[in-house]
Amino acid sequence: MNDQLFGPAAKVTASHLARDAYLYVRQSSLKQVLNNTESTVRQYGLKERAIALGWPADRIHVIDTDQGQSGATAADREGFQRLVTEVGMGHAGIVLGLEVSRLARNSTDWHRLLEISAMSGTLILDEDGL
Repeated sequence: MNDQLFGPAAKVTASHLARDAYLYVRQSSLKQVLNNTESTVRQYGLKERAIALGWPADRIHVIDTDQGQSGATAADREGFQRLVTEVGMGHAGIVLGLEVSRLARNSTDWHRLLEISAMSGTLILDEDGL
């Protein structure tokens, strides 16, 4: 683990690192998946952030089964439901996403994930920070 006293690494504890990291990758439509490849590359690139914070690559789970599905509701997004389950069961030390506020466009789904993360002590990281 990074020995910095300040910055993102200071928020990561041994308890977080004892659990797995979950990277959620999604684009809203098939057209975006095909045409916005830079976003996809940036999303998968967040795996390197988890590694830099101390997670071994083999304990970083990439959930990308919701590619091409809108974030308007979690009902048909198997990947998002899996993510919420893993966080709720205490398996996740950190959730990573390009813009985590867009993990769920429906604010009820987003707030549910935030509440479960807070209760389980799960960190949330996006391009803006930890």
